[in-house]
Amino acid sequence: MATLLLRLAAPLQAWGSGSKFNIRTTEREPTKSGVIGMIAAAMGIQREDSEGLAPLTALKFGVRVEKEGKLLKDFHMVHEMTGKKASHVTERYYLSDAVFIAALSSEDKALLEKIEQAVKAPVYPLFLGRRSCPPTLPVVLGLRDSGLEDALRAEPSLSGANGSKRIVLDSENGGTAVFDVPVSFSQRHRQYAPRFKREEQLPGSEHDPMSEL
Repeated sequence: MATLLLRLAAPLQAWGSGSKFNIRTTEREPTKSGVIGMIAAAMGIQREDSEGLAPLTALKFGVRVEKEGKLLKDFHMVHEMTGKKASHVTERYYLSDAVFIAALSSEDKALLEKIEQAVKAPVYPLFLGRRSCPPTLPVVLGLRDSGLEDALRAEPSLSGANGSKRIVLDSENGGTAVFDVPVSFSQRHRQYAPRFKREEQLPGSEHDPMSEL
């Protein structure tokens, strides 16, 4: 088993899992559909290519929260020309200054290596949930020769802080159901399948100030 770790950080991120129309919400951490969408863009997989998407959706997925960030609401005025000129206000929510480690795990290490190289040299631009949210670099932290949960637990903190951290993992034994597995990104008919996720808090280690003397 191997695990690819990605650093997802930016001034703004937005990870919607079910919002449509005038109110676009965001989850508290990256969604599987959002991260898979970013990887598909990096690999040049077209929106209509469900077969090309399938190996990516089969990957195990998890997130460790390095910095929760703050919820930000923005207003957009949308103009439509449908016989008559119509305008309406939309609300869009973002996470401001959040930092995450996303993990993708598989027995197929060659696939993870291919993803790693694609994210480093993407075919299409990368964004964190919405096109207005490009990531800061580096995105790739590297491959780890361990399972998903072990990799997320063992990875050193990106901030150097030793406090407790929240992790969200795929679950095979119940949990919270979310429609977050992309079957098709087609703009005519997007499709998502359900998955279960569970959340837990990783305990932090106590900092000994005398160790730095």
